[in-house]
Amino acid sequence: MTTTALRILVVTVVHDPEDARIRYRQIPALREAGHAITYAAPFHAFGRTVPTGVHGIDLPRATGRRRLVAVRAARRLILKVGPSADVILLHDPDLLLAAAGLAKRVAPIVWDVHEDTAAALSMRSWVPNLLRRPLAWAVRLAERLAERRFHLLLAEHSYRQRFRKAHPVVPNSVRVPADRPEPPGPDRVVYLGKISRARGGEEMLALARAVPELTFQLIGPAEAALRPQLAAAHRAGELEWFDFLPNEQALAKLPGALAGLALLHDEPNYARSLPTKLVEYLAHGVPVVSTPNQTAVDLVERSGGGAVVPFGDVSAAAAALRRLAADETRRRSRATSGYDYVAAHVNWNRDGAEFVRVIEGFSRS
Repeated sequence: MTTTALRILVVTVVHDPEDARIRYRQIPALREAGHAITYAAPFHAFGRTVPTGVHGIDLPRATGRRRLVAVRAARRLILKVGPSADVILLHDPDLLLAAAGLAKRVAPIVWDVHEDTAAALSMRSWVPNLLRRPLAWAVRLAERLAERRFHLLLAEHSYRQRFRKAHPVVPNSVRVPADRPEPPGPDRVVYLGKISRARGGEEMLALARAVPELTFQLIGPAEAALRPQLAAAHRAGELEWFDFLPNEQALAKLPGALAGLALLHDEPNYARSLPTKLVEYLAHGVPVVSTPNQTAVDLVERSGGGAVVPFGDVSAAAAALRRLAADETRRRSRATSGYDYVAAHVNWNRDGAEFVRVIEGFSRS
């Protein structure tokens, strides 16, 4: 690692400033290496505060079709702060437009690719159906242009096929606790992350009603269409919905759970991206119940950490949960195997050092 402290500008206008990859993994890793961080994000729009030890700059939020104001604000920021930075780390494809034409006027620009934006267009309700194919083509073109002008950092090995050049990969791993977590209990099911239809929100509501003997805890903000249903289910005692919780508080609710849910739909973006929530469950000693997106299947099979059920099959998910609840040996073996696998293979305690090395290398290019 470099012995020189770098000035790193981290920018997002799309992600929640509490995004775990940005806020709880990348920024701490850079700070632990002695680097100074300026974090520009939509703090006010999300109701978030700036992390301790970081210089924060508030930006507008890019959401739905309202994105241009945020892009323009980000461009002004990059022009103002970028020349005095050593590295600029961008987290949204929107910011490729904000940084267009600035590569020679500011510090080296790095785009952290942690979503397949073109594949995800099928889940964006604000995109008209007629525009999805041309927009996907435009996104792919933007990706080609980006790798000519900027540095790329990939969060998934599968993303390599989208690009012509070789780019470093730092997986979207999690911080795995050094001590083995407490064993899973018999009656509490958890979900951690944003709640949406595409992420199985309606199936989780149905599942809580189908298995009333278990307690369901859903932790995370929900899309507008599901909020009334979740609030009603919470009031009726069918489940506990915590809405947004800070990362540390959310993770603290995982140990001791019977199972963690990841009932994602059959969407192209989910097939190529590892659901981080699965890794977080396993890292905290919680067996998983997942739908069969390929990356999820690979993780469950390699780790031995849980069960895979068909898309949209609430009955199959209920049966998987009841099997775990009835068999202590089964759930403990799944938890132990899953924890051991992610500790060895999907661990930010190791990957964080590689991330810092990559960013430091970009600063010298």
